[in-house]
Parts: sequence; structure tokens; C-alpha cells
Amino acid sequence: MNKKNQKEVQENMPSAEEVAQELSKATSIDDFYGKDGIFAKLFSKTIEEMLEAELTSQLGYEPYQVKGRNSGNSRNGHYTRKMRTSGGDAEIKVPRDRNGEFQSELLKKNSNEIEQKVIAMYAKGVSTRDIQDMLEELYGIDVSPDTISAITDKVWPMVESWQNRPLAPVYAMVYLDALHIKLKRDGKIATVAVYNVLGVDLDGHREILGHWIGDGAEGANFWLSVITDLQNRGVQDIFLAAIDGLSGFKDAIHAVFPKTRVQRCIIHQIRNSLKYVVWKDRKAFMADLKKIYQAATQEQAEANLIKLEETWGGKYGAAIRSWQNNWEDLSTFFEFPQEIRRLIYTTNTVEGYHRQLRKVIKNKGSFPTEQSVRKLLYLATIDITKKWTAPIRNWPLILNQLAIRFEDRWPQ
Repeated sequence: MNKKNQKEVQENMPSAEEVAQELSKATSIDDFYGKDGIFAKLFSKTIEEMLEAELTSQLGYEPYQVKGRNSGNSRNGHYTRKMRTSGGDAEIKVPRDRNGEFQSELLKKNSNEIEQKVIAMYAKGVSTRDIQDMLEELYGIDVSPDTISAITDKVWPMVESWQNRPLAPVYAMVYLDALHIKLKRDGKIATVAVYNVLGVDLDGHREILGHWIGDGAEGANFWLSVITDLQNRGVQDIFLAAIDGLSGFKDAIHAVFPKTRVQRCIIHQIRNSLKYVVWKDRKAFMADLKKIYQAATQEQAEANLIKLEETWGGKYGAAIRSWQNNWEDLSTFFEFPQEIRRLIYTTNTVEGYHRQLRKVIKNKGSFPTEQSVRKLLYLATIDITKKWTAPIRNWPLILNQLAIRFEDRWPQ
């Protein structure tokens, strides 16, 4: 809108006298609100004048001007549109042109605001039904489920771009874990793993490196394809990897990044061990188990593992053998100072992210397509990670320790 049109709008907007005249008609508070209320009338007049000025600017001539004749386009009446405002519902007359080319920037902004609200609500896991109800309450409009889907589909190019974006060449540590969802495949609802990787770069910042939906080849084989994808997107080295207890996981990592130090999650290991221990013995068994993973040194931890076997081996041999068989990967964190130990001995970092995702997807009985899964997880991730602005606590100290430990692989 040019300065001339802006001036005309200002001149045609309700004057102080007109506002005062309208206000003087009020006999009760109800006269201010609603479709025929004072606020709605004043709002409508202002918006209508702005729309008329926009059309004048686009056509290039004022109403009834001679220069508009045979110009190739002209005014063509109005249509009514309802807008919801803080003062109540308002009906406005929107001008039309004969060629159907007029699209108001003012109404576009209103439309964009609605789309942004739909996407924001969808990202927080609000159901389609609740989104419909909120839009009806806020704007007085009825939006179909198909329209809501079409609006959220607009983020799909961003989903693809995010999933395929280049990554940092080196990550100090990564956490690899899976989240399980219900997905419709071949006409049936199946439980499917979504593989997620959380990385910490050399600046100490966390980021989600991607989401990968399982294709049926679950487990270490699929993780190999995930890790290969990281390499293809630019990752050259990973110092430390925290993983769950999946068999073959370590081999999958080392197939791509052979020098990565792998730490098996202690919390996963504890949960697995307690499956073999009856309830009445768990408190005493855990007291002895803590002496292993809370030991100051690896030597002390190994001595306490021997004591655990002497005390409980006859009764719970299966639980203890699991620690013995996987000790190489369970004990990696003993090689590092306390600041790094607390970061890698468990996958709690990525599990915390998963807890937030579950809050979002809890209202979803199942997903109709893989695209719908990726779309929601992307939007939820953007919402969750916008708060991840600060580096990990005490990162300069941790970085210095990493630089010493991985001096031969430190980027120049």
C-alpha cells in the first residue's frame, strides 16, 4: 500500500467524533460485544477501508475514475467474511475484482496467523478435534481435518531438509536409543521403532541428528544404516557413544566408526538384571550392585563384582553373568573423570528427550503413514530443542579433558 492509499485509509477510519458517537449509544456492557456490538462495528469499518485502499492500489485507480474504463480489470462488488476479534465477532465486506486477482495482504496475515497456530498446536500433540474447537473459539471458523492436515503438510519440505542436513564433522558424544510407536502398515497396526540420535558437538551443544523409522529389520542391522547415514551427512568421527543393551549394537557402530569408545547404558543393565531378582531381595541386591557402578576406580568395581557373585551367584547367576559378559562395554566410563562419567554411563539424556516426545504422541492411537510420524516428530523436536541454547554444564572443563584423552584425533 503506497503512502497515498495509507493517507486515504487514515482519513476514512472512524474519527474521534464517530467513536464517541458510537460509545454514547451504549446502555449496558453487552452493547460493546458480539456481532452487532460497538467494537465489532468500529473494527469492521476500519478493516473495510483498508481493504478498499488495497484494491485501489492494485488496480491503479480510484472507484469511478475514468482511467479505470477498459483497463482490463475492475471492481466487482463484495463478499462477506466473518472475523473473530477480542471484541467479539465482526462481519466485514471484502471487495472483489472482476479478474479474481485481488488477494489482500491484510487477510493473508490473518490466514498465516491461523496456520501458525494450527502448526504450533499440532507440534504439542493437540488432537485434530481440539484444534478444530480452538479455531472455532478463537476465530469463529470451522476447519476440517483435511484442512488441518494440509496446513501441517506445508512443513514437509522442512522435515526433509532437516533430516538430510549436513552435520558437524566431529561429535564429542552421541546417544542412540529407540522410541516405539503404533503405525499402520499394509492395513494393520504394528509397533514400530523410531531410531533417534542425540549428539553433543565440540561446543557442548545438544542437537537431534535425525529420526529413522524401522523397516522391519529391527535391531543392530538397522542401527548400521542409521550410523552410515550420519557418515554420509558429514560425520567423520565420534569420540563416545552411549547405547542401550541391544545385541550387536557395538559392532554396528565400529563398522563405521572403529575408534569410537562405546559405553553400554548402566540403567538399562540394572533394569535387565532386576528381572531375575525376586522383590524381597531387590533392596539388598541393589545395595551390592551400586558398589560396582559407583566405585571410584575400575579395579574397585571389578573387586565388588566378584563379591556380588560370591554373595548372590548361587541364587541369581543369570543376573550377574550379564554384568560379567558385558563388562568391557559397561566399564568404559571408568576411563574418564567424573564430569564425563556422569554424561555417558547412561542414555538418560536421550531418554529425557523421549519422555517429552511421549507427551506429544500420547493422544495418537496410531499413525496412518510414516510421513505423519516424521512430520509430528520434527515439529515436536523443534519445539523441544528451542530451549537447548546453553552448552552442557561445565563444558570448558569437559572439553579440556576430552582434548587430552583424544589428542590424536582432535580436529586441527
